[in-house]
Amino acid sequence: MRKYRNYEEGLKVRLADSAYAKEYLAIALEEYDEDGNIEAFLLALRDVVNAQGGLSKLEPHIKLSRQALHEVFSENQMLPFETMGAILHGLGLKFSIEMLENSP
Repeated sequence: MRKYRNYEEGLKVRLADSAYAKEYLAIALEEYDEDGNIEAFLLALRDVVNAQGGLSKLEPHIKLSRQALHEVFSENQMLPFETMGAILHGLGLKFSIEMLENSP
């Protein structure tokens, strides 16, 4: 088993894998659904972007400038739906809708 210097280094290696990154974001989104902590979800999204090449790798795949992306990730703010969708698409992911448990 490979040893990492710290948690962040190991997480970055794991998040470079698209399947792991998908699950990581899915869990972060589930937690947001439970507690409304958007900052935690945005941190998870930032972790994935950084692990998968950073803003410079993401920029060519979406219609936002690197500066606009930097502002999105440097401020803890709500992202417009279109921006969130563009970032997810740039990572090779998409939104998904599921039924709530115990829903009518």
